[in-house]
Amino acid sequence: MAAGPPAARPEVSHLGDRAPTYAPEPGALPPADPAALEGLTPDTVLEGARYGTYTLRAASLRGDSARYRGEARRDFLLTARFGSGDDALVLVALAGGDRAAPGAAEAAADLCRTVASAVGRSQDRLAEDIRAGRRDALRSGLQRLTDRGYGRLRARAAELGLAETVYTAGLRGLLLPVDPQCRTRVSFGAGAGGLFRLRSGEWQDLEPGGQAEDAEGGFRFRASVARPGDTLLLCSGGLAEPMREEAALSAELAARWSEQEPPGLAAFLADTQLRLKGYADDRTAAAVWEA
Repeated sequence: MAAGPPAARPEVSHLGDRAPTYAPEPGALPPADPAALEGLTPDTVLEGARYGTYTLRAASLRGDSARYRGEARRDFLLTARFGSGDDALVLVALAGGDRAAPGAAEAAADLCRTVASAVGRSQDRLAEDIRAGRRDALRSGLQRLTDRGYGRLRARAAELGLAETVYTAGLRGLLLPVDPQCRTRVSFGAGAGGLFRLRSGEWQDLEPGGQAEDAEGGFRFRASVARPGDTLLLCSGGLAEPMREEAALSAELAARWSEQEPPGLAAFLADTQLRLKGYADDRTAAAVWEA
């Protein structure tokens, strides 16, 4: 018997009893400098991939406040595949800074690119350590790469005459082996952000008590073996905060993402921009569905 068309997702204008302050669609465009058009940032970025047993979806979008005020997106998303064949590694790096801080967008982009470049140069060793389950080596190596990224931000802050606490961003990275025989997933980062896992219809916060540690900028690391049916969610502070504080959002995403097939790019974007009053920051998220 042929399967029928997938059930249409109900349209949800917003979650909660009160409507958000801002309109649901982009309003003003950010101002453009004709001499620096390469620096223009699109409102939304979407990415996806499928390797072996997992499907990746990633999105970064301007928050409602930035859309209303005509400000550029300050979150940054980078996805890259390093290497070829089963030895390759997929990296997702995302970062977000304080929307009121000068240079927040540049800091987020600089941090992601610095860390991604270092991961790419270390791809062979990282892939070998992941396959062999060398968690201590992975932790120390990724912490060194992360520390160098933040060291570069501190040096750049000094050049710009900005405080180190201003020219910075929260970072989250995820390493996914292409090898279908390796189901180890490695996450790392520092500062604001979040890592969640949907298992058997229930969300688990894999960075419990993270708010205090985020304020201190402590390094975070986790290497675990994915189970079939798991969904791993990596996100910037703009999504991590409502995920921790608003049960309506986590419940809605659990319902949507517990289906057998992962959402397509358009559906994933719609899911990540579910709106709630009081949460108007940029949102960046990467989710991995395990077959």
